[in-house]
Amino acid sequence: MSGKLSKAKDFKKSKPGTYLSIGTTLFGAVSVAKQAKKARLEGDKLQLVDAVVSAAAIATGVALLVRELRRMSADDVLADD
Repeated sequence: MSGKLSKAKDFKKSKPGTYLSIGTTLFGAVSVAKQAKKARLEGDKLQLVDAVVSAAAIATGVALLVRELRRMSADDVLADD
């Protein structure tokens, strides 16, 4: 069982795993956009604030993942020397 867990952790830290994380994070943006649209139509300011905060969290998450990808790419370049 621990071997499977180790493989899952290794995948999460790999480039394909990071790309998958970006994709799933951006998929959440669709839900937030729908929430924001509904809140605007209904005039629900609290729900709109929630959507804005969620969007900020998604943007931050994607930025962190992109930074991790850049670090992985920099490590690859250094390893080739």
